[in-house]
Amino acid sequence: MKKYFSIIRIFILSLTVFLTSCVQDDVYSTPDLQGKCQDLTPTKTIAEVKAAFASASTNNITITEDIIIEGYVSSSDETGNVYKTIYLQDAPENPTQGLVVSVDAVSTYTSYPQGAKVYIKLKGLAFGKYGNVLQVGYMNLDPVTNTTTFGRIPEKLVANHLVRSCAPKAKIVPKVITLSQLASSIDPLIGALVQVNNAEFPVNLLCNVYAPNGTSVDRRIVDPTRPTDASTRVVRNSGYASFASDQLPAGNGTFVGVLSKYNTTYQFYINRVSDLKMNGPRLDGSTPSCSFSTTGKTMKTVAEVKAYFSGTLVQIPDNAYLKAQVTANDKTGNLYKYIYVEDKTGGIRVNIDMTSLYADPRFFVGKHVLINLKDLYVGAVNGEVQLGGLFNTNVGRVLPNDIYKHFFPTTDFSEVIATEKTIAGLADSDVGRWIKIKDLQFIENDLGETYSGLRTLEDCSGKKITLNTSSFATFSGDQLDTGKGDVYAILTKYNTSYELWITNRLGADLDGNRCDGTLPVFTTIFSDGFTNLSNWTAVNVTGTKVWTTTTYGNPAPSAYMDGGRAVNEDWLISKKIAIPSDYSTISFSFESDGRYNSDPNVPSLEVYVTDNYTGNVTTTAWTKKTVNLDTDLNAFAGFVGTGKIDVTSFKGKDLVVAFKYKSVAGFSTTWELDNFSVKGMK
Repeated sequence: MKKYFSIIRIFILSLTVFLTSCVQDDVYSTPDLQGKCQDLTPTKTIAEVKAAFASASTNNITITEDIIIEGYVSSSDETGNVYKTIYLQDAPENPTQGLVVSVDAVSTYTSYPQGAKVYIKLKGLAFGKYGNVLQVGYMNLDPVTNTTTFGRIPEKLVANHLVRSCAPKAKIVPKVITLSQLASSIDPLIGALVQVNNAEFPVNLLCNVYAPNGTSVDRRIVDPTRPTDASTRVVRNSGYASFASDQLPAGNGTFVGVLSKYNTTYQFYINRVSDLKMNGPRLDGSTPSCSFSTTGKTMKTVAEVKAYFSGTLVQIPDNAYLKAQVTANDKTGNLYKYIYVEDKTGGIRVNIDMTSLYADPRFFVGKHVLINLKDLYVGAVNGEVQLGGLFNTNVGRVLPNDIYKHFFPTTDFSEVIATEKTIAGLADSDVGRWIKIKDLQFIENDLGETYSGLRTLEDCSGKKITLNTSSFATFSGDQLDTGKGDVYAILTKYNTSYELWITNRLGADLDGNRCDGTLPVFTTIFSDGFTNLSNWTAVNVTGTKVWTTTTYGNPAPSAYMDGGRAVNEDWLISKKIAIPSDYSTISFSFESDGRYNSDPNVPSLEVYVTDNYTGNVTTTAWTKKTVNLDTDLNAFAGFVGTGKIDVTSFKGKDLVVAFKYKSVAGFSTTWELDNFSVKGMK
């Protein structure tokens, strides 16, 4: 729905611009304010009030003094990029101070246009901080808790506190700065309009847009004083701005925007793209183009691109291109730095060294993209033919600095139609295609599991195929559907086996009765995300370290143990979990993420269960369970699920689960545990 609201908003903004096009922004005559203006006498400067209310003891408190300050509006929300904020500076030219004013109002440019002189009556308002930046706002009362919190000035109060001067609009001359000056010494200018000369967007952003529809993003920016892009110097663009879908300028030149900051990241807000004059040669002398001409080039099909590969890696020598539809991208995190494209002859994986591909209009699902094939590589990875750049003598990702040279948007957009197949009818020519297989179900042994990892689907004739889901997918922790239905997925190949990859949860929406007519129901009996250890008892047997929680997790927090490379034995023991007797099966599961190898002769983590915990770990009769733990201990590479651990024998009993940790002198593994649950199936 946001998409349609955004379209309506852009239409209204465009209509407004059309109807007012006869008004020139650079004409600073006396406006007709129809009696809505007033000239007041300031009692303090912006610098003085910022200094007075900067400390924690003076902000977040309603101001009771009759204080009046004045400033000039440096921003404009006419394009929708600035939202519910009015930025001020203390002079129209060469300002020394800026100010952020948070208002619960939109289209403020109609009353407070850029260049207008404005007085602020601070009595009744407050200073507070957002993103560690001081700003003017209001202490809003929560009627439920009867407490006040700092927030925006209510819309009905804005005109009472922000008074426009009767003076004509001033011309706001942006203050010239360099990116190397972005340090605490420049913070007084936050809120002022600034200019960066010889600025450009990094080469990996070329041909991208200001922002994807409905999503705010940071676009890094560089200049000669800071030619290497960094996440602490960005242009902040709203996905609701009227220019969001415009391409970023590919050249070098003058950038103008309002200076802002969020914690340690310096941000610029564009008022209007016409303020940017970035069409000159780049710092390296290049003049890149975001357009692609097919004249004199040969169009290839997906089948012809795959045919370049005949058993060995090949670099495409031809002056050729591919036009194909994007069928899958990385929107849910199940794919990472690659997309799939397809035409009538087949589908192929395209490797691109860029995250959030889904936010780039070139790679929207359904969009037809032009791919300049010359100098790209075609090779096979684990049996699947792929298109991309070069990596370690095989096909890899197209490098960030080369993306703009090879991928170009078209205006063609259409619904992705899946090719209907059966498991028995799959062939190598189908690899890379978006396919549909009807009437599949997860095998009985997978029921109760989550999507993360390798799961097995079967049809009613017993034919099976693997469903592969990354632990980073947004739906990886969701429980598998227990019924039967149609699966929509990309068909891939791993060595000699076919696999399916879905791009969202609905790709395997299996809600119908299974092949045997049943529809099993799983119920969560107990779960714990380890927000704290209130459901657990930490028992220290040896050493000084004990189980605790950490600010990391899937999501955070999680249970945590590290022996500090010393001798330790520590247990984390659950409370009694009452297991009903009316379930057919009972199991528990959890996720683990480990780091650093321990003594191979001493298991660093073991899992035990009992129905009779004595309160003493040494006198309790424990049963050890075999579990699937994280095995990649070279890094915290993501949480790994254990799968179902059967405890059906505990029906009608009190289940106690214990994690036993051990470390030795010189060796200790760090373990993080999360998402513990006990489930039953009826």
